[in-house]
Amino acid sequence: MKYTLSARNQFEGKVVEIKEGAVNGVVKIRISGDNIITATISMASISELDLKVGDDAVAVIKATDVMVGK
Repeated sequence: MKYTLSARNQFEGKVVEIKEGAVNGVVKIRISGDNIITATISMASISELDLKVGDDAVAVIKATDVMVGK
């Protein structure tokens, strides 16, 4: 499921883990094979999206800078 957004990097996948914190939570989305995108979002957003492990989800990435390390 693609969304019409200005961000061109959209990765569909399944939620494989949610770690809840007091204010923010960490959501892991498996996008293919062993590839997982990890995002820190507010607990309010997790609740509003009703995110659960096993749900289909999309990781949308829009960045003005990309850092690369070796």
